[in-house]
Amino acid sequence: MFTAWPDRQRGAVTIIIVIALVAIMMMAALVLDGGHMLLNKTRLQNAVDAAALSGAKTLSQVMGAGNAATATRDAALFTLNENAKAAGNQELLTAIAGNLGAFAVVELADNVYGPFSFPGPANASYVRVSVPNYSLAGFFWNIAQSVGPGTVGAKSLAAIATAGPSPTSPCNLAPLLVCGDPAKYNPDAGMFWGYRFGDLEVLKSAAKNSDPIGPGNFQLLDFGAGGKDVGELMAGGGSVCRNVGDSVDTKPGNTVGPSVQGLNTRFGDYTGSFKGTDYPPDLVTSYNNPLIQYNDAATPARVEYQGQPVASSNGNLSAGGTQLFDYNDYASRAAACVAGAGSGCQASGVFERRILRIVVGDCSGKNAGASSIPVIGFGCFYVLQPAENKGGDSQIFGQFVKQCGGDNVPGPTPQDDSGPQIIQLYKTFINGSGTPSIDS
Repeated sequence: MFTAWPDRQRGAVTIIIVIALVAIMMMAALVLDGGHMLLNKTRLQNAVDAAALSGAKTLSQVMGAGNAATATRDAALFTLNENAKAAGNQELLTAIAGNLGAFAVVELADNVYGPFSFPGPANASYVRVSVPNYSLAGFFWNIAQSVGPGTVGAKSLAAIATAGPSPTSPCNLAPLLVCGDPAKYNPDAGMFWGYRFGDLEVLKSAAKNSDPIGPGNFQLLDFGAGGKDVGELMAGGGSVCRNVGDSVDTKPGNTVGPSVQGLNTRFGDYTGSFKGTDYPPDLVTSYNNPLIQYNDAATPARVEYQGQPVASSNGNLSAGGTQLFDYNDYASRAAACVAGAGSGCQASGVFERRILRIVVGDCSGKNAGASSIPVIGFGCFYVLQPAENKGGDSQIFGQFVKQCGGDNVPGPTPQDDSGPQIIQLYKTFINGSGTPSIDS
């Protein structure tokens, strides 16, 4: 078979070497630039995740304030910038270049699927943070672009994260059980185990151990031993977890005094062994003065303020034409305090200290003695005023609210639920659909 003369094969090796060098450089671009992109994608996603969580947590605290959306965006962008300042994130900080508003987008929605916008709907509870274009420095990337024009795009990244509330079985429980009706649970209609959100409730301790207990009664729970332990738990000095389906043991006996002292620390009222440094007050400690009273001499018994019956309407409380300080007022005041625009805020106060996370149990066939009662749920109970101890008996005035902050792990049904909530990350979806975003 005839082949080319040797002198005509000169330069063939050079061509092969050039092709090999191009291939090697392309592989170097893939390894070096690809690794660089992967590392920065992880760093960017972590920063965006943290920003979304921070924004959603802030939103849960400032809902109702006039500047809620702005405060939420500021919190999310601040967290993103703080993460950019961390060791190893200098490239991210350089890309932000002090212009967070141009680098990242913060949007709000009332549904995990969206649509997201800013400032979003008035009842927004979900926050989405996105970085659409994070440009990176290239190593061999520019060479790859010159070799194959149009085949390799700009070296940049994008990231997106969504965060919002999810129900949880709380661990920061008060040692308090209220009896609920298992047949009357419909949060969408405002009903919570027989209680209506926003209505004034007076939780009364049963008078005798032999008395049956039911809706409207409360029982102290045996989470420890001795009255002091009950008081400390009522003050928030413990961490006791329960789940729906568990049973809890009630605690008979005269421990009302310590429990009242513990509860009242939430208003900055310290008696006995309680100290403010251990049990801070709420951010907002305002309440009606004189106190609301329970008049069991009237027929039927009723709750009164200065001799006038108290009426509830959409969470607004009034008596004889006098508007009372209720949960709606408290939520607005607390949101303003968190957003930095409130007045009368307690300098050492803690958000939602006046909201008790309590056990709701099925008390059917039980009495006020020592009983084991099944847990059917958990409630968020806003305490209207300090409790009083009247001869071993006690009453706690307040309102059930739909949601409050919780802890522990997220529940299985993140939407359309009530009770203690935890802020968590969600898969980000394209607006209005169940299609997940490729950047989340």
